[in-house]
Amino acid sequence: MAYIHAKTAAGRQEIEDRARRLLPGLRSILLMVDGQRDDNELTAMLPGLRAPDDALAQLQEMGLIEIVGGALAPAAPRALTAGREQDPALYKQLYDWMSESVRRHLGLKGYFMQLKIERCTDAAGLEKLWPEMAAAVSKAKSPALANRWLEETRALLSSQPEAV
Repeated sequence: MAYIHAKTAAGRQEIEDRARRLLPGLRSILLMVDGQRDDNELTAMLPGLRAPDDALAQLQEMGLIEIVGGALAPAAPRALTAGREQDPALYKQLYDWMSESVRRHLGLKGYFMQLKIERCTDAAGLEKLWPEMAAAVSKAKSPALANRWLEETRALLSSQPEAV
């Protein structure tokens, strides 16, 4: 599996102000890093952009890009809500967390996501929306924030005691 790279805050700043005076090939590949393309796609672009073969490694060493998915992404665990789907306290906590996340990260763009959250009747239904919510956060903000949101959501759920 290939790695997916995204620009860091320093990388986005470099695009705006050109403070580091990157070589044209490095700057071109930095522009192409978008959190959607994997390193195989980006590496295939290197010759056409006249970038060095180790351009991705150089940009990562400079702190301009980071790995946000792909081979480093954790394998999808079993459903964290398994056995607790009908727990009203768990549902309420997830519902509140996801609704607040829509407000904080998506704003008005999250209207349809909020409607989907409203339609869920149990914790398992909310958990099934996580990939879609993460994709929306990734698109609205950044892939790194979407990964962080998923980690925080899993941690929130993992901190809940199992129902007996």
